Amino acid sequence: MESLPTVRPQRVRRGVALLGVVTLLVAACSEGTGGGAATSTPSAGSGSPASAAGPTSAEGASAAFPVAIEHKYSSTEILDEPERVLSLGYQEHDTIFALGVEPVAVRYWYGDQDDVIFPWAEDAAGDADPEILNMPDGNLSVEVIAALDPDLILGVYSGITEDEYATLSRIAPTVAQPGEFVDYGTPWQDSTYMIGAALGRSAQADVLVQNVEDRFEAVRESHPEWDGQSVVVATYGEDGLGFFASEDPRSRFFTSLGFEVPAELDDLAGERFYGDISFEEGERLDVDVLVWDQVNFTEGGRATVESDPLLAQLGVSTEGRTVFVGGIEDAFAWNSVLSLPVALGGLVPMLERATDGDPSTDPSPTS
Repeated sequence: MESLPTVRPQRVRRGVALLGVVTLLVAACSEGTGGGAATSTPSAGSGSPASAAGPTSAEGASAAFPVAIEHKYSSTEILDEPERVLSLGYQEHDTIFALGVEPVAVRYWYGDQDDVIFPWAEDAAGDADPEILNMPDGNLSVEVIAALDPDLILGVYSGITEDEYATLSRIAPTVAQPGEFVDYGTPWQDSTYMIGAALGRSAQADVLVQNVEDRFEAVRESHPEWDGQSVVVATYGEDGLGFFASEDPRSRFFTSLGFEVPAELDDLAGERFYGDISFEEGERLDVDVLVWDQVNFTEGGRATVESDPLLAQLGVSTEGRTVFVGGIEDAFAWNSVLSLPVALGGLVPMLERATDGDPSTDPSPTS
């Protein structure tokens, strides 16, 4: 019998540098008012988070209620400002922290099972010590969730089913993923807006989104040569190759900088956020820039990918246009208002080297 999902207390914070954080494969992988002044935005592309915790005053939040949040399965009405917020989305507690709210429980995605607050969210989280819900896709423990007595359940990046939504809604008002995107494909902007509205902090959410969008825009404006270049974010497995479709947040990161995901790969992915191809179909990855993600879960890691005879002969490989996400993989996968500035700071230099026209330049040096 499989063990039941567990609730783990958070005991130890991540005090390590970002480059030392271990990653894991992806699971399934109304306008209100907010108080507080926005902090200044660091220069675009720098490695430090923009407006780290964002505006944190709760002043005026209660005036935003009641509010109705539209999502994939219904419209959820939230009558009063929530006090016990439970986060079922795998990474949306970042946004909750950034909006100045401390959730009673958050969902474990990967890494240290006793700590789900990554370095970029430390300042925003402060002394928060939420329960940690270890509940993989399809294994929600309703009894555990109910025992936490939430008055709002947020699951924008949770992939919950309609049946799960119906069950959760009997416990507390529940906000699921929006219906206009594939599951796990909601843009970080939309997710931030939805969570901000649900918490009565839409104005704060607007500031957080604008700060990060300004960073992306600054990078894009300084690199007009990237507009229209093709990109694929790929993974390397035992039985074949994977790629993320244009609706996946990892691909959206690059399309926000002007790159484009080949339409044929979106067609292959269909209604999913990712797709699979065989090693023999590797030529589909021969694009302007090829980004390898999660290769630390490939036996032999980067060396295995680079020594693959079929991939090694692709132009994108021989011409030095391949990027290995490597040490900023966590921030890249997390794709939140707090992690994205870190991902930008790490990936922009790699992209510059990958598109410099010099095959001898390693876009992702290991030292």
